[in-house]
Amino acid sequence: MLMRQLERVTGAISEVTGRIGWFLILYCMTLGVSDVFMRYVLNAPSQWIGTTLQAAMVLLACVGGIYALQHDSFVKLDLFYANASTRSKALLDVITAPFAVLFLGALILKGYEAASLSLMLNQHTPTSVPIPIYPIKYAIPVSGAFVLLIVIKHFIRDLRTIWGLETATEDEV
Repeated sequence: MLMRQLERVTGAISEVTGRIGWFLILYCMTLGVSDVFMRYVLNAPSQWIGTTLQAAMVLLACVGGIYALQHDSFVKLDLFYANASTRSKALLDVITAPFAVLFLGALILKGYEAASLSLMLNQHTPTSVPIPIYPIKYAIPVSGAFVLLIVIKHFIRDLRTIWGLETATEDEV
């Protein structure tokens, strides 16, 4: 019951972030090309496009990580992993999960500290069009928390697979 709810929540979060990522890719492509056209053809560079593209790329990395982990699209060392049985894959994932949790814990904690400091200092971009930096900085620990939720879900699923309580099909893996 709890596992199904966790699956639904992480699935919904992943789909929303996937759609946000799709929009961000279109934004980066459209405005990136526009910026190059304005700079080199019209000789009228933009004051704000480059800065917003940087922010969009940070957000894209955040939402892309959530979507990729939910859909098991991260690159793995196939030399050991590809031909392993479902149970062996689950065991390898359980062994590596503590490293992911430690990394994500540090990312969430330090990301939150950096975002809070940015908000306290009311940081803005040092350009002619000042854009607040702290919303982008808050996206990092928030996305880290969502990724941690998916890691926990995968960890529970892998433990159930190891214990023989659940068999993952190739579609789920």
